[in-house]
Amino acid sequence: MAYPIERREKGGVTILAPQGRLVLGEPVQALRLAFEDLSKEGKVRIVLDMREVDYIDSSALGCLVMAHTRVEQAGGALPIFGLQRRTVELLVITKLSTVFRLAETESDAINLCYPERATNQFDILSFVEEQRKKDGGA
Repeated sequence: MAYPIERREKGGVTILAPQGRLVLGEPVQALRLAFEDLSKEGKVRIVLDMREVDYIDSSALGCLVMAHTRVEQAGGALPIFGLQRRTVELLVITKLSTVFRLAETESDAINLCYPERATNQFDILSFVEEQRKKDGGA
């Protein structure tokens, strides 16, 4: 069974939405191929919708870093939105939260692809505190 990655277009941006665990093997390979296909098509404005991703491992992080680097070198952007609390914490721990453009909503992520557009800044500390309150202070 192929790893599901939904692809859609909105506002001149391609949105990729992986689902489930993003781990070494088929999921990372599917994501890598999706980024390669977009590169071949000349797509440089890509948003990653992570709302349906419940876990991400180091190989997936590596794949995201490589994709981010290639897109940025091509003059584009690869914002990410819809991150789960654990993934945001992982990005903070690895300091990748300073590399990736993070957004809270899809529309903010799309706007991050266009430097001239105003967008709300993703506040990591507020996000984590809010999630902890939802989880009962865990």
